[in-house]
Amino acid sequence: MAKLLYRLGLGAHRHRLPVVLIWLLVLVGSGVGAFTLGGETSNSMSIPGQESTTALERIQQTFGTGETASARVVVHAQDKLPAHAKAVTELVADLGKLDGVSSATNPLDPAKPSVNRDVDTGYSTVTYDVKPGEVTADQRTALLGAVDKARATGLTIEVSGTAMQAPPHVGGPTEAIGVVLALVILALTYGSLVTAGMNLLSAGIGVGIGTLGITITSGFLDLQSTTPILASMLGLAVGIDYALFIINRYRQELRRGADVGHAVATAVGTAGSAVVTAGLTVVIALVGLVIAGIPFLTQMGVAAAATIVVAVLIAITLVPAVLSMLGRRVLTRKERASTDVEPKDRGVIRGWAGLVTKRRVTALLLSVVVLGIASIPVASMDTTLIQKPPAGSTQERADQLLARGFGEGFNGPIIVLVEGSDAAATATKAAGPIAKLTDVALVTPAQPSADGNSALLTVIPKSGPDTAATEQLVADLRAELAGLDGGKAYVTGATAVSVDVATSLDRALPIYLAVVVGLALVLLVLVFRSLLVPLVGVLGFLLTIGASLGATVAVFQWGWLADAVNLDGTGPLISLTPILVIGILFGLAMDYQIFLVSRMHEAHHRGASPLEAITTGFRQAAPVVVAAALIMFSVFAGFVPAGEPTVKSIAFALAAGIFVDAFVVRMILVPAALALIGERAWWLPSWLRWLPELDVEGTALDAMPAAKKPQETVAVS
Repeated sequence: MAKLLYRLGLGAHRHRLPVVLIWLLVLVGSGVGAFTLGGETSNSMSIPGQESTTALERIQQTFGTGETASARVVVHAQDKLPAHAKAVTELVADLGKLDGVSSATNPLDPAKPSVNRDVDTGYSTVTYDVKPGEVTADQRTALLGAVDKARATGLTIEVSGTAMQAPPHVGGPTEAIGVVLALVILALTYGSLVTAGMNLLSAGIGVGIGTLGITITSGFLDLQSTTPILASMLGLAVGIDYALFIINRYRQELRRGADVGHAVATAVGTAGSAVVTAGLTVVIALVGLVIAGIPFLTQMGVAAAATIVVAVLIAITLVPAVLSMLGRRVLTRKERASTDVEPKDRGVIRGWAGLVTKRRVTALLLSVVVLGIASIPVASMDTTLIQKPPAGSTQERADQLLARGFGEGFNGPIIVLVEGSDAAATATKAAGPIAKLTDVALVTPAQPSADGNSALLTVIPKSGPDTAATEQLVADLRAELAGLDGGKAYVTGATAVSVDVATSLDRALPIYLAVVVGLALVLLVLVFRSLLVPLVGVLGFLLTIGASLGATVAVFQWGWLADAVNLDGTGPLISLTPILVIGILFGLAMDYQIFLVSRMHEAHHRGASPLEAITTGFRQAAPVVVAAALIMFSVFAGFVPAGEPTVKSIAFALAAGIFVDAFVVRMILVPAALALIGERAWWLPSWLRWLPELDVEGTALDAMPAAKKPQETVAVS
């Protein structure tokens, strides 16, 4: 692989202008395609084939509900709503005239009133003629304008519902801060703002192509709304890091006295091999999400994996082409005049490596104990798909008005679909036992379909939608209706969908871990031709996951340091968090393992003793791994303060995981463990010696004659 990538790097050097132009054309073409072919994303997180999803599909077909976006305009009066009948009627009339609105109900309609028992709170259901997620910003503004006008009458009016859900954004002020921090770290690492800017720009091109490609795909497939956000978050982080590894090796080769062409090719042949291998581990982890059998999770994984592939291709083609154009300008003026290969801070790094290897038992035990303690909160982790509205928003105030007026469970109704020859009678008969279940506040009368073969019951729980009591009620309802006489019953609704998704994820997680970790272990055995080194890396990863999810539970469920992350309120984690964090962090943790340990393996392969190899490899790779980790931490942390609810906890878990993995596991635990194992760390059983050598370190390049300066090398002072 090293020789192949060396030739690829040399080709990028010789044809640098066409390579740059091709990538720019791909970016422009992706932008045109996204503008002309892109579609809308969806907020749906259901699983085809599950009871709750099947029921929703049948309800849509039979009753025609749930297909369009709607808003719930909640009206509250200090006295009684009938005293404000004129104002309420005028509000409903204004709502019905809004652009895109097909109907608006009157809460005081005698035929179908929607008011509470105290008659001080009611709601109007405003139905739009488009699907959820397709209500425009102008239409939402018009809706809020009509509400503001009605508030002048003295009524308290707030709005919630799917029509108020704005499409998730990609990029913003806090995300920009993360990118700026990454630029600062790069500038300090290189000592050159031009090189730092080039690194960031190349990563931005990769993210742009990846997210624009996802936008094009959304015109043909129904993609989940968080798919482009996760892809851009991960693509930006690894894109910066992969380019960093290539550039760092290129600068090192220049300082050794190599000409530009040979330095470019060597950087791609050595660091590029590690980039390809590391990228492959991330892709394996992301594509492995297919194992869960959940379509929207598969979409996220495949989309992010495709973005990673683009980032790798850019790192081994576009980055060397641009480096060839910059020539020796990637070095500072002092570095151009010096042949010192090692940066100035190597003494600190060498001292750290010496301390960890000398006190290896203490370092190993201390790191394991600290990460073990940080993992304790995982035992109390709860998950849900039900998202709370942003704090201080009109949606939150609307939910609070409904909870006070109708009860906590009103915001999370459970729907029971009954099918049979006399569905209405069967549903009415079932309503009695249902009403006696624990946590049931109300069961509405049966609503029959036009053909009489289906009927709906709405069950209002006593508890809120994201509570354990309501989730238990879903299980109790299914147990109660399992042997229903005269028909078949389905339990659905947002809470039921959340329970079904959580159950599917819990079942898939062990299988996912076994398959992905197994495949990655095989890959790492091929890379290092060792059994114990990959095993140490994977065991360290498990501690990383424990500490990462433990910190996330402590903040998002327990409320520790909630203000520091601008947390709206505590509650269960999003159901996707554990499996996505495990998949993404596994790939990134193996990145650090490969970049760090490959330099140790290279030193050992060249004849260094085990301890000397650890110190040498650590001294060469640790600074760039630290810079890479700080960059990834900055990018992920940038999505936390003002992130989308679905992404917020995931971004926090990734930021915490990156910090723990880089600075505790890879900087302390791994070198301490390898020093303790000694020569046996590089042992491979004789019956596995037939395995192919991937040569990530590029040792095969040693046999190649050093290239002479090509005629086309850019001459830069």
